[in-house]
Amino acid sequence: MKVIFLANVKGVANKDDTKEVKDGYAQNFLLKKKLAVPATPENIAKLAEKKQKEKEREDKKIAEAKALAEKLNKVGVTIVGKGGDTGKLYGAITNVDIAKALNDEGLKVDKKDIALKDPIKEPGEYSIKVKIFMEINAHIKVIVKAD
Repeated sequence: MKVIFLANVKGVANKDDTKEVKDGYAQNFLLKKKLAVPATPENIAKLAEKKQKEKEREDKKIAEAKALAEKLNKVGVTIVGKGGDTGKLYGAITNVDIAKALNDEGLKVDKKDIALKDPIKEPGEYSIKVKIFMEINAHIKVIVKAD
């Protein structure tokens, strides 16, 4: 019997896979537990429509991410931190501070997307990588000043 899987079944198939399985296994386990549906022409058409919608959604996300990356590559933010006489900052500038500065500029970026290895502890100019979506990244210029 040919079925379309509605969920991942370990060792058998992944979600949205169409696979030929034994009749008893399909009737007594997969269909009863609603892990699969019979591969009728109607169900196959629904699956194709679902995959098309998912692809359109992903294409839209990619386009939005590329637009955001383009904006971020052009933007630079200045962050002022409390500094001492030695030229070092008392506190550190973290990804939270950078995300807040970007949000103040009108660019919505999550703090988890900012790839800052170590907090910034000295004034200067830094290029910081921002992970936007999948393989789409941007680099922003962050200028840190001590007051």
